[in-house]
Amino acid sequence: MVFRQKYYGWLSYAFASEVFVIVSLTLFLPICLEQFARDNGYLSPDNVERCSPEVSRLDDDLPPGRCVVEIGWIWIDSASFSLYVFSASVLLQALTVISVGGIADHPPHRKILLLSCAWAGALAAIFFLPLSSSSPLWFLSALLAVIANVGFGTSVVAMNAYLPSLARESPEVAIAYAELTHAEESAPVLEIEADDINEAVVQPLVRNTMTDEVLGLKTRYENELSRTTSRMSSFGIALGYSAGIFLLFVALIPVTMMKGSTFSLRLAISLSGIWWAAFSIPALVWLPSGRNSLLSDDEDAIWVDTDAAAAGKWSLRKEIIAAWKRLGGMLRWSEIKRLRNTFKFLAAWFLLSDAFTTITSTAILFAKTVLNMQPSALILIGMIVPLSGILGSLFWPRIQRRYGWSNQRILLILLVLASLVPAYGCLGFISVLQGRFGGLTTQGEMFGLAVYFGFVLGAFNGYARAFYAEFLPPGEEARWYGLFSITDKSSSFVGPLIVGVISDLTGNIRYSFFFLVFMIWAAIPVLKSVNVDQGRRDAQSYKYSSVRGTS
Repeated sequence: MVFRQKYYGWLSYAFASEVFVIVSLTLFLPICLEQFARDNGYLSPDNVERCSPEVSRLDDDLPPGRCVVEIGWIWIDSASFSLYVFSASVLLQALTVISVGGIADHPPHRKILLLSCAWAGALAAIFFLPLSSSSPLWFLSALLAVIANVGFGTSVVAMNAYLPSLARESPEVAIAYAELTHAEESAPVLEIEADDINEAVVQPLVRNTMTDEVLGLKTRYENELSRTTSRMSSFGIALGYSAGIFLLFVALIPVTMMKGSTFSLRLAISLSGIWWAAFSIPALVWLPSGRNSLLSDDEDAIWVDTDAAAAGKWSLRKEIIAAWKRLGGMLRWSEIKRLRNTFKFLAAWFLLSDAFTTITSTAILFAKTVLNMQPSALILIGMIVPLSGILGSLFWPRIQRRYGWSNQRILLILLVLASLVPAYGCLGFISVLQGRFGGLTTQGEMFGLAVYFGFVLGAFNGYARAFYAEFLPPGEEARWYGLFSITDKSSSFVGPLIVGVISDLTGNIRYSFFFLVFMIWAAIPVLKSVNVDQGRRDAQSYKYSSVRGTS
């Protein structure tokens, strides 16, 4: 199977799955869940008058007062219901991702895992269409949202596991590696006797020349691998963003015609599920599986039991148990010290991914519940963010090539820029700005921030994934991308949970902006402390002692 076909298979799944993120996860799911709660909620503090008519429309004037819904014996804010559901979904996603990390590393099952989770998540999204908010089973919307998010997060672990090997197989990286290998094999090995030490010191020219050549080619190979990985990652995100924008444009038609009814929101989510399922089919055809998987020499050594697994000795239950044991082993202090730079990045990523995800969901709920934006305006924002993200994902690599900046430096710049978004929202507490332009108090400002945030977000996602790929031990990509996913979207239960609590306690979701600024700035010094060169060397020499025994 040629490289181009494998790469197209990988891109096809990015094209399929990113639509669910843009259309549903970051836009329609939060407002749809809030609308489900609103359609079944009551005005606080009396909890007697209904929040909205039976057939709710987002562009109707919202009634005064907070809307709360009774879940069990507790009354919670309708916006908090959406945040709590999302928090629960990513917590369950974390547990699932841990369990399937080893399965994603197993060549005969990587593609099976990816596609089965993808189609399970897509089916859950599709089932939103027949579930009415007036049904006594309306709370099943939370279950469908959980299944869809878990399916997406788990499939992405398998998808990301292909990326490092794909980058190594690309023509430009393969050429650089061949030149490095040739230089290493051609370099003479000089054995210096004790009596010749002085002479070697006096005449070190040949020895140093050969060493410098090999080191130069090694640096070239590592830089080429880093650039190729970031380019592939960024292009995959840009392609997915393009698909998401297109489907948002399609969804805009029924949502506008139906004036933002709950049915139109459910229809949009269902359309994203249909797209997700349909465009995953090329991945079924083109992505490698079994012995045709992308395997380096190290990976092939780890999975020498592939034939035995195919014969029926491989056990799902044992693999899940082994995955949890491996996670415990990976998180031992001795292992953390061996890969300290990898774990430094993961610590920063825990805060950053949570912050970015929470900014997105909080902004949509803020626009709906505080700024009272119409559904067509919310969809337009949903289109602006990924469209601007495409520009950002294409712009920043050009800047990087022009100035020779590292992935780490680009990430730090993007973080400083991103922190200005919630910081701007905090200005809304200044009394002189309230009701006027400034501090995110008007709908027009939301459009400007959507352009700005999308420009940062598109590049950030691509560079973060590519930067992490530099610190992965060969042959263990899926396990470590599983850990990446835990600290990525799977860690995002913390942010929405805290924002939901802040909203319930204060009755004003704007206070959460202070928390989001803190999350970003707390991660910057941690990310800055990562030693890239040492991290690469540690990853290349790393061997987890229990890999062979548990696989």
